Amino acid sequence: MKKLIVAATLAALFSTGAAFAETKKVGVTPGPHAQLVEKVKEVAAKKGLELDIIEFSDYVVPNQALSDGDIDINSFQHLPYLENQVKERGLDLVSVAQSVNFPMAGYSKKIKALSELKDGASVSIPNDPSNGARALLLLADQKLITLKDGIGVKASVADITGNPKNLNILELDAAQLPRSLDDVDLAAITTNYALAAGLNPKSDGIFQESMKAPYVGIIAVRAKDKDADWVKTFVESYHSPEVKAFIEEKFKGAITPTW
Repeated sequence: MKKLIVAATLAALFSTGAAFAETKKVGVTPGPHAQLVEKVKEVAAKKGLELDIIEFSDYVVPNQALSDGDIDINSFQHLPYLENQVKERGLDLVSVAQSVNFPMAGYSKKIKALSELKDGASVSIPNDPSNGARALLLLADQKLITLKDGIGVKASVADITGNPKNLNILELDAAQLPRSLDDVDLAAITTNYALAAGLNPKSDGIFQESMKAPYVGIIAVRAKDKDADWVKTFVESYHSPEVKAFIEEKFKGAITPTW
């Protein structure tokens, strides 16, 4: 009888751990997202979930890699970007939780205030549709341009209806925007790439966007995995007090948790 009890107990233990037997691959972009998930990895390990962090140098590949099964989950984007990728590429991906807020800001090595921005100045923005629209909305908030009424998060350069300073809008890969500061008068940069380049939106940005819900970061998985136990464990680990404390200590308000 004692042997049967021991055998049953061992079977139950192995059964409980089976869901986490395989290490899950997490796609991130370099800098803050990678640093955050390193902390998540520590917390998840205590819950029986092992994570392998895979860094991607641009915004396009992580979603395609997730769709193709090369990774299991990613954390690097906001919802409008994911929705655009799903529509444009036919990807069966969904958001399962919010992550953190990375405010976009305007940076410059040539001016200290918008009043110094000259006629015909060059302004670089991300070249992907969702972050490009985000940058245009940010410029519109600063009264630098006007956009077609009601265009919102679908804005493109073609939707600019007013450009009183005759700004030269340059669309560049998001990862290259910090480097463009040597050549342009102003750049609209997302916080993950800004921090990786040593820039802080609170202290170095000339202006930054307000906290807008559509641009809060999200965690994405393949639709078929959205209810998996390991996904719930990942989200619980991300939304843990340990990760929140890490964000507050490490990023000093440049990035804010959403939970």
